Amino acid sequence: MAIYDPKSLKAEEFINDEEIRDTLRWAEEHKNDQALIREILEKARPVRKEKGYTCKGLTHREASLLLANDDPAVLEEIYRIAEEIKLAFYGNRIVIFAPLYLSNYCVNGCVYCPYHLKNKHIPRKKLTQEEVKAEVVALQDMGHKRLAIEAGEDPKNNPIEYILECIKTIYSVHHKNGDIRRVNVNIAATTVENYRRLKEAGIGTYILFQETYHKESYLKLHPTGPKHDYDYHTEAMDRAMEGGIDDVGLGVLFGLELYKYELAGLIMHAEHLEAVHGVGPHTISVPRVKKADDIDPTQFDNGISDEIFAKITAIIRLAVPYTGMIISTRETEAVRSKLLRLGISQVSGGSRTSVGGYAGYSNDERPHDTEQFDVSDQRSLDEVVRWLMENGHIPSFCTACYREGRTGDRFMSLCKSGQILNCCHPNALMTLTEYLEDYASPETKAVGYRMVEEELKKIPSDKVRRIATEHIEDIKNSNRRDFRF
Repeated sequence: MAIYDPKSLKAEEFINDEEIRDTLRWAEEHKNDQALIREILEKARPVRKEKGYTCKGLTHREASLLLANDDPAVLEEIYRIAEEIKLAFYGNRIVIFAPLYLSNYCVNGCVYCPYHLKNKHIPRKKLTQEEVKAEVVALQDMGHKRLAIEAGEDPKNNPIEYILECIKTIYSVHHKNGDIRRVNVNIAATTVENYRRLKEAGIGTYILFQETYHKESYLKLHPTGPKHDYDYHTEAMDRAMEGGIDDVGLGVLFGLELYKYELAGLIMHAEHLEAVHGVGPHTISVPRVKKADDIDPTQFDNGISDEIFAKITAIIRLAVPYTGMIISTRETEAVRSKLLRLGISQVSGGSRTSVGGYAGYSNDERPHDTEQFDVSDQRSLDEVVRWLMENGHIPSFCTACYREGRTGDRFMSLCKSGQILNCCHPNALMTLTEYLEDYASPETKAVGYRMVEEELKKIPSDKVRRIATEHIEDIKNSNRRDFRF
């Protein structure tokens, strides 16, 4: 039997089934231990230091205990602390991105995804490089600067060479004042050498959802294809790190397996990366199973309510305080609005989950024939940007850390040092100004400039505030773009 070891490079040892089951039993037995609950909550709370904040985070056992507790007062305290942590390390900034689907050819048999090999009626499509350019122009015309590229796993149709060519094409497109400044990559588990090639291509974060950490369920959910190999998939982040990618993004697809098991596994994976590589995940995503083509989410037994979903999100924020957290347009405006207060730091906007879903379509039009999942929040990027600002969040299109080499432990050091207000905050305001000048509707522009004026006052350093103000005036009065600290 495998022994739990967070420093091991073997999947069954760092995501250890026996340890998870023992954790869930322990959490159930101690869920009403008020003294222990208070101790865990105090441990989770951010502590102000001379420079910035510090946060201890929570172990997978402590996080599981909070999840097992059903005291409404405890839940409210979890929510308060989650918001405190989010504001301490990320401020009121929300990073904006969009997915770009390159190909839905796939050789896997994943039972929750409409791209599975047995689905013979969904049209199969792969973008040519000219079509990639057209998609990028359409995304730039919306105002996007950061993309997450997606493709099915198919060695013949979507080899690593195709992905690399698409990345090169995306970075080559300069349209009006628009540029895609960072490409994050969400593709199937691959080799150390291929991760090295992705790093050399200038990607930002490598994202790979585990889908489920429950191995028995994983094998049933992935009955055929290379993704059936649980160990190879689960160990992918270690290979990515070995290949030089120090920003990796985790996530499970909530609804496939019991959520308490998934939370414990997710936190254990973060602990493993910290133990082995000295830096945890750059991001954690929290998607839920959604309807798509021949996929009916009600066929899965483990769907979770909006309330449980919110609680999970908040507890992840307590457990992994320095990590960015992502919520996509899978969720409704109402759900996204609530979760923004509980730790989310990145959202997609104006998203299309079809291959070739942007070029040639207006904000009100969207193709459905090749969608990977139904989009619940169908608002335009302009509407999402205005909504964020009206709710006190700064929409940020910043990619400065990637391009200044502040990745992995360097980014975490910045996050922990309290320099967010002197670095990320002004960068967010400058990129927001770019959006307001080049893409925003008059209404959004009016709301935005009121926010920029107020938020500039919050920059602690007089020098940084002065330089940021000068750059913002340059952006307004010229075609100069891409200032950054």
